[in-house]
Amino acid sequence: MQDIIDECGISRGGIYIYFSSVDEIFLEVMKQRNKERFSRINKSVHDHEPFDDVLQGYMRRQKKRLVNFENSLFRAYCEYIFSKPKTAVHAFRDMQLEHLRGSVNSILMLGVQQNAIRDESIARLETIADHFIVTIDGLSVLALGDALSEEIIDAQFAILGEMINDIRKR
Repeated sequence: MQDIIDECGISRGGIYIYFSSVDEIFLEVMKQRNKERFSRINKSVHDHEPFDDVLQGYMRRQKKRLVNFENSLFRAYCEYIFSKPKTAVHAFRDMQLEHLRGSVNSILMLGVQQNAIRDESIARLETIADHFIVTIDGLSVLALGDALSEEIIDAQFAILGEMINDIRKR
């Protein structure tokens, strides 16, 4: 906590008005990061930008994040998750997954609204969204161990693209 106080140039009492621990600060940083990350997607969907542009933009940002993973917050997030008892981080982890699932689902629903993809059952679209989440999180774990290449990312993203192509209106 002292390192944070020193780096921010505020008093000990000042920081304790808002946060009682480093864990609280870290969780707030992660929440703000997610808010920024998901707000771009939500704005694109709200503004009814073209489905393909929103989807491709999302995939480009994910690839960029995966390729430039060395100093990412995801690394810190994984270290945090694995260093705490499961019950202590369960709700936060679930919230993270729901935000991610909601964002991918909103992109898919934008495709339905714009008649770019078929109006599949909600369960089918949620399954596709879950594949996106598992694929991207799995690639993130590979990046943690320096076992990820652009070729692997491209191959996995191509499979996700095929899933979308399977439900496109033709």
